Amino acid sequence: MIVATYHPNMFNHFKECIDSLQNQSYDDLEIICIVDGDENYYKMIKEEIPDIEIHLNEKNLGLLLSRNRGAKLAEGDIIAFIDDDAVADRKWIEELVKTYELDAIAAGGKLVPLWITKEPKWFPEEFYWMIGATHLGFPDKIAEVRNTFGSNISFRRDIFLELGGFNPSMGGIKGNRMLQGGETEFCERMRQRYGKGVMYNPDAIVYHKIFSRRLEKKFLLRRAFWQGYSKAVMKRMAGEIGEEMTFIKFLMKDRLVVRFVDMLKGSGEDAVKILMILIFTFFVGVGYIWGLLNSN
Repeated sequence: MIVATYHPNMFNHFKECIDSLQNQSYDDLEIICIVDGDENYYKMIKEEIPDIEIHLNEKNLGLLLSRNRGAKLAEGDIIAFIDDDAVADRKWIEELVKTYELDAIAAGGKLVPLWITKEPKWFPEEFYWMIGATHLGFPDKIAEVRNTFGSNISFRRDIFLELGGFNPSMGGIKGNRMLQGGETEFCERMRQRYGKGVMYNPDAIVYHKIFSRRLEKKFLLRRAFWQGYSKAVMKRMAGEIGEEMTFIKFLMKDRLVVRFVDMLKGSGEDAVKILMILIFTFFVGVGYIWGLLNSN
């Protein structure tokens, strides 16, 4: 299991994440921590949690390159990724291992929001991907999908390394750009090479902490725009965004109808969520068009 962390203010959350990994029901595992460019933080972790394998990037490389380094250092056949602000269910790894018994080359599970702030009544579950949680539309049983999310995803290590790992140009802040989708782009490459996506197991659960800053309107609108932009970059690189088009159809043909019917029954919350769905979709669309015109 690979955990990247980069700032001392995340230490308590990081420690809770590590505690959840050290208490898994499946015990044949290794935990690799990558500290991304902060030597003082590295020393703090070594002193406070001496029983984990920890490595320091000499300079800040970003999340995707840190994960790639962790994958190269790992010794197991399977590599799993989780964020430092997430907490794994006790059976997370056990459930992922079960999934690999189905001849999977990659496996992931459900990201459940763990509200550190008050749960918003106005935020549509269809857009939970914007806050780092599994959104409506995923299967309710084990099934193949293109990708799950970066805090609950795993791969056969040989395949991950053969494909060169995550493409760092698909993640992180670059100038005034907030590119997203490192795991999405990788999984598309994997599917094109091997003809398989990620086996999704909804019982392989990770709880992802949702802080108040993730729900600020300015942050969400910016994230929606750059998500659209990132999909344009991905289309140029991988040539395929069919999953996104399927999701848009699901959103417009199915979910908006359900929301509208519930609104007519007197649900004020659904009226607000319909508005937010339309706003977020608009910003994603603008970002996508801008990306097609300007990505290079």
